[in-house]
Amino acid sequence: MRVAMFGYQTWGHRTLQALIESDHEVMLVVTHPQSEHAYEKIWSDSVADLAESHGIEVLLRNRPEDEELLAKLAAADLDIIVANNWRTWLPPEIFSMPRHGTLNVHDSLLPAYAGFSPLIWALINGESEVGVTAHMMDGELDAGDVVLQRKVAVGPRDTTTDLFHKTVDLIGPIVTEGLDLIASGKTDWVHQDRSKASFFHKRALEDSRIDWTWPAEDIDRLIRAQSDPYPNAFTFRKGERVRIVAASVSRGHYGGTPGRVFIREGKGVVIVAGADARRGRSRGLVIERVRSEDGTEHDAAEFFPTMGGYLTRHP
Repeated sequence: MRVAMFGYQTWGHRTLQALIESDHEVMLVVTHPQSEHAYEKIWSDSVADLAESHGIEVLLRNRPEDEELLAKLAAADLDIIVANNWRTWLPPEIFSMPRHGTLNVHDSLLPAYAGFSPLIWALINGESEVGVTAHMMDGELDAGDVVLQRKVAVGPRDTTTDLFHKTVDLIGPIVTEGLDLIASGKTDWVHQDRSKASFFHKRALEDSRIDWTWPAEDIDRLIRAQSDPYPNAFTFRKGERVRIVAASVSRGHYGGTPGRVFIREGKGVVIVAGADARRGRSRGLVIERVRSEDGTEHDAAEFFPTMGGYLTRHP
């Protein structure tokens, strides 16, 4: 089949690599210009560089709104478009242009976690599995009929970095198999149950701010969800922002006011957590390693030489 690819970062790079290695012909690649957004500098393998190294024409666009792009797509006489991590909406005049429409690849188990940063949100919410969905694009974002879906388990101490590596390896096979199914003439795809749909916004600095009234288990997942190289979850101590690099849930139950720097447990320091912490039935968060504002990492026992005081949401 004659294919155009819309994609960005490592997800788009893996998609294009699969297309190049397939029996299909890549006619055109559309990708975004490089960005300085914190989350877009992570996993930023260049789609443009890969395309150009294989002699494939590349168009750089923030949005697909211009007549030149539409003309080039029409001239390519496309059988299908494949999209992965394209950051803006594709209008109907584009996604419906090819003979077989557009196959979108999204790193969640749709209909849940449509939108942005699905792995981070899924880990924060304690999901037991994540995955990748290939679906036919329609007029609603990430809502089209499902062609293929692949799942992987979330381990008890997985970080988003771990989940990225688990799911990015699914992209090549799902693209190849999905295109083979479409080329075979199959069209009886699975409708998404929209009653189970959820849509998440792009992550920002505010979303990494620790709220000590959350249960320790939830804060632990937030910290693992914001693992390196993502911007770390953070709190404030004596007016200084402190990024939490490693933590776990305490063995013991601790009572008091959320955010209190309380007691040593093992090699870490327990912070009182949970809206009902005053009852003494909540587990605390054991901070193990932190990163100070100058970028230096510290063991918690070094960083908190004495107990007492509070970690807060704001300076």
